[in-house]
This record gives sequence, C-alpha cells and structure tokens, in this order.
Amino acid sequence: MTSPSNGSFLTDEQRNFFYMSTEAETLNNEEIASGTPSIQLGGVAIPGGGKLEKAPSSGAKLTTDHATKNQSTLVPKAEKKSHAKYNGRPKKGGQGGKGTWTGSGKFELPDDLEPVDKNDPNYDSDEDGHRFVGADLAKSVVVFKERVLTIIDEYFASDDVKEVAAALDELEVPGFHHHFVKKLVSRAMDKNDREKEQASALLSALYADVIAPDQMAKGFTKLLESVEDLSLDIPDAVELLSLFLARAVVDDILPPAFLSRTGKSLAEGSLPQTVVRKAEARLGSRHAAERVERCWGGSTNKHVDEVKDKIKKLLLEYVDSGDKAEATRCIKGLSMPFFHHEVVKQALIMAMERKKADQLLLDLLAETAASGLITSSQMAKGFGRVSDAVDDLSLDVPDAREKLAALAGLATADGWLSESAGKQLDHELHSPVVGSEATRKFKAKVRTLIQEYFLSDDIGEVTRSLDELGHPELHHVFVKHLVTSAMDRHAREKEMASALISAIDAEVVSTDEIGRAFRLLLEQAEDLALDIPDAAYELALFLARAVVDDVLPPLYLSQVQNQLKDGSLGQEIVHTASAIVSARHAGERVLRCWGGGAGRTVEDAKESIKKLLDEYAAGGTITEACQCIRDLSLPFFHHEVVKKALILAMEKQTERLLALLAEAAAQGLISTSQIVKGFGRVYDALDDLMLDIPNARTLLEGFVGKAKEGGWLPAGFEAPTRAANGKVE
Repeated sequence: MTSPSNGSFLTDEQRNFFYMSTEAETLNNEEIASGTPSIQLGGVAIPGGGKLEKAPSSGAKLTTDHATKNQSTLVPKAEKKSHAKYNGRPKKGGQGGKGTWTGSGKFELPDDLEPVDKNDPNYDSDEDGHRFVGADLAKSVVVFKERVLTIIDEYFASDDVKEVAAALDELEVPGFHHHFVKKLVSRAMDKNDREKEQASALLSALYADVIAPDQMAKGFTKLLESVEDLSLDIPDAVELLSLFLARAVVDDILPPAFLSRTGKSLAEGSLPQTVVRKAEARLGSRHAAERVERCWGGSTNKHVDEVKDKIKKLLLEYVDSGDKAEATRCIKGLSMPFFHHEVVKQALIMAMERKKADQLLLDLLAETAASGLITSSQMAKGFGRVSDAVDDLSLDVPDAREKLAALAGLATADGWLSESAGKQLDHELHSPVVGSEATRKFKAKVRTLIQEYFLSDDIGEVTRSLDELGHPELHHVFVKHLVTSAMDRHAREKEMASALISAIDAEVVSTDEIGRAFRLLLEQAEDLALDIPDAAYELALFLARAVVDDVLPPLYLSQVQNQLKDGSLGQEIVHTASAIVSARHAGERVLRCWGGGAGRTVEDAKESIKKLLDEYAAGGTITEACQCIRDLSLPFFHHEVVKKALILAMEKQTERLLALLAEAAAQGLISTSQIVKGFGRVYDALDDLMLDIPNARTLLEGFVGKAKEGGWLPAGFEAPTRAANGKVE
C-alpha cells in the first residue's frame, strides 16, 4: 500500500477510488456540478461490509453537500421482538446515532474509536485502514461492479444481447460503461474462442445505442493501461488484446485514428504501446478485415434469435414427421441445456395454437423429461415463461389461460412437471394479479432489491422500496427469492436474510405472507436441491431461525407438515427444523447458525491466516495448509497469505514456508498477481521489519531469488524503489 505523500490526507489509491466513485455518478458524460463530496480520511476507504469496522486516523471525517434522500421511518415492533443480538435496523429512522449518517449528510463516528498513532513502533500502514459504507455514491459503484460480473457471466451462458442491453439500462450508470467494456474483454481473454467472439459481437451490438462512443474508447484505454497486470495471469494477453483492438476498428466501434493517437501518448517500448503496434500491423496487412473478423473462428456464435428460430423449426418438423428420436437429437444438438426452457415454452404455445398437435408435443416434453434431457427446473421455467406471457397469448388464443392450466394439470398428473411447480402455476393462472405487467415488474425489481441489500445491508432501504412497490399480496415472492438467493451464498448473506425477515415481519410483510413463502419453498425443495446440494439443511435452519425470532409461531411447523405430501423432502425438512428448535439451548445455537451476524472482517481473515501458517510452521503438512487456504474463500486476499508467510519465514529463519507458497502457486491456488502483490507488501513494510529483523532486506532478496528460480515469481519482478520522500513507487 502506498503511503500518503507529505502534506496530503489521501493516498494515490484513495484518490483513484474516489475518482471512480464520482465518475460513476456522472450521467451522459456531464461534469459533476458543485456538490461533489468533500472527503478527508486518514485511511483507505474500502466499500463493503455494511458498517464501520476499523477506526480511521484521528480527526477523520467524511462530509457531503448532497441533500440526503428522505427515508421512511421503520416503526419499532410493539409486541414481537427478535431474540437476535443484531437485527440490523437503522436507528432514528435511518438517521443519526454513532457510526451512521445523520440527517444533514454527515457521517458521525462511534465514541469508542481511537486515533492511530503513526509514530507508534508497532504501527502497520497496511492495517491503518477502515471499511465504511453509507455514501450512495460509493454504493452505486459497488453495485455496478458486482452486477457487471453477473451480467457478463450470464451473457457467456445465454448469448442474449437484448438481456445485456436491458440490464445495463436498468443500472442507469452510463458514465461507468467503460468499466463494463474493460471487464467484458478481460474476462473473455481468459476463456475460449467462443467467448472471445461473443465479447466482440456484444460490443458491436451495444455500440452507440447503449454504450456511448467515448465510453467504448475509454474502456479500451483502461485495458491498455492494465495490460501489464493482465499479462501476469494471461500469458498471451498482449496478442489477445491487440486482436480485440483490431477487431474493434474493423467493426467500426473504434476509429482507426484511435490507434495512432493512443500509440503516441504511450511510453516508448512499453507493453501498452506494443499492443497498439501489433494491432496496427494486423490492420495493415492484406485482406486484414476478413482475417480479423475470423480471428476467433468467425461469427459462428449462436445468437438467441437464431437459437429460437432453430427450436421453432425442429418443433415444426417434429409435428409433421412425428419422429420423436430425431427431435430429441436436435434438442441435444443445440448444446444449450440452460436454454431448454425455450423448447418447453415454444412447444406449449404451439400445442395451444394447434389442437391436433398438442398430444404429440406433450409426448415429446414427457420423453425429454423422462430421459433427463430437459431438467425439472427448466421444465418449470418454461411453463412459467408461458404463464408470464399468457395475457399476450390471449389475443391470439382467447382461452389461453384455461388451456395452459389444462396442460399443466396433465403434466403434473404424468409426473414430468413437479407438483410444487404445478401448484404455483395454478395459483398464478387463477390470480387476478399475477400474470399482469405490474407483477412482472414486481418480480424483476425484487431481484434487484435483494442483490442491492446483500451489498449495502440497508434494511431501511428495503422497507422503503417494498412500500413503494406495493402489491402486499405478492410479498411472499420477495421472501421466497430472498431465502433462495441467500441459500446459494455465504454465511454473511444468510444471516442478513434472517435479520431482514425478522425486521420486516408484521410491520412491512404480514406473517401470513412469510408463512406462505416458506410453504412454497418446502413444496419446491426437490427442485432447490438440484441446484443447491445442501438446500434441505439450509432451509431447515431458516425455518428454525424464523421460529426462534418469533417470525413464525412454533405451531406453524406442525401445520405446514400436514399440508405437504407424505414422504416428500419438504416434510423431512420440517421434521429437521422441529428437532433443531426442540434441542437444548436451541435459541442460542440457532441465533449463531450463520455466525451471529458478526460476518467476517479483515481482522478475522488475518487471524485465520496467521493461525494456519503457525500450524504449518510447527510441523503441519502442505496438503492440510493448502486446504486451509482454499477454505478461506478469499482469493482476492491471498496476498496477505504471501506477506505473512514471508515475514514468518524471516522470523524463524526457515525456507519451509517458501515451499508452501511454491506449492500453492503450482496448484493455481494463489495467482501470480497475488504473489507479486504479497512480495510488494513485504517491501512496503521492510523498514518496520528491520527494527526486529536487522537482516530482513537480505533475507527478502534471497527469497525473491529462490522464488524466481522456482518459477512462481515472474522473472521480471523488481523490488519497489523509494522516492526521496520515502514513498514506495
């Protein structure tokens, strides 16, 4: 970490972070007018967590001139209270209190924070930081970055350009689209040719309509600036990026002048300039355009519209021929199992439109379900898609709702549509609300709301948003999505989900709606278990926690068990939850089932790393130590493992810890970039280390040499130099 220069409150890293934060709020490339947050901090601001976790330097403060948004106050419960130690509710209607934002927009520090003395011999610049959230500006950046990764991964799976465009529009941060361009290309570079072609095709499709030309150019500029870091993890990053640049010029999303103009501004002989020169050379060759267009194997990627057209054709051919084996082979030949719900959707619509073909199409769906070609989740999703569009279908097929209900009944009776999905569909088709445009919007906004909550931990914002959305009769949908989303995440999100359910019970979401959500989850337990292996136990814990938090009455468990099918997984889950609740000291145990709401701080991670290294140095095995590193589930924090291992190796005068790092690098457990960063952190702290270990520099240089010889530290690694002011450069 670079320390602040003389006379400045902020480090370069802090400036970069807050520069990106303010840039994220810039809409349509307009300059931010007066009212830009004025920030003075003594430590590094890191988004995440949901609360202030470590004290900043003395006098640190954060102020903003922006008017804070009105927040609806959450009325405290008068009768029911959670037994949980932390319920996450905002005090004073979301304003005021120590460690919170006040109504005037200022951040008030807790009383127990003590200043950090930088003259203390034990002072560690790496640990002179703190985590805070609360600024809408910072939160929007974090939400955007997290969502971008999901959008890109989903696009590589579905190849749905329209979905990406809609998702980016929903985020409403056009001034930060260059980050999307950078992430898309960098992730594609580390994948196969199919994904590289998809990335190039997507950028061409989004250009101008969604991503402004200047944002496109800025995204490629950022890629050039980071090519050295990319080359640490992607050996052929220079070649690949030059191809992406050349393809962008051929696709007319970058002007040819971009290369010449950018090349002149880069340092002579630098890696970014090499990339630009290679791109220019590719474009200067004969038949350059044709070659560059086929650089990833040609435009052979399957667009969603093309796949839909293929599905329609194979179903029409099947209806004409009746050859079920050929139709099954064609479905398998699509090689898109994640898109099989479209097969179900089109088959059902065709069955509704063509009375004589309905039995043929139902037989095909039954066959694909029996053989496992179309999974139960994809089958349910297909029926759900038709249900969502049933109002539009009614224009062409007047009795579409009744026909779909009949088809769902036949599918459930034959066993190729799960009973839980059938019940849910029956409820939707006979509900006057579900199936409407308002309900579809509710479901879409609920998903976004839950994702933002997991990032911000802002219960007040959730309650306000639910009030704005309306439709209290659909609140069970929110609770259901909240629990299923949390089940597929870490303990922190599970604790957050339980705390939120406790906070919104009765005042925002009725107890009946919460009970209905859990009943639907229990009915769909078999489907959940397909995607989440330990779904049964996780759901049992959620049920038990709801009872302990007085969200659901204990009688609910016996009531819902009688409503479930005998011998079903749902009944087993209820039985498990009952056993958990009836056990001795159940309340205390269940309240701590997700970690008691404490989450995992940076200090916790550092302590875990120190313990595993101490155990290994004392005679542990490499296999066990590597497994412990893997269990941390913190790949972005592996540089701390490298740093502490090197320091411990210096203190104990042993190379045993170097062997652990070499093995972790060989397994790909610790990436090259994290190893480089770890060595850099040790160099940063070298002056302090030499107070206790006089020959620390000599030892470290020896470690660098051995790491280079072993091939787990790049040969081009150089020790950071120090400027005259002592700043590491």
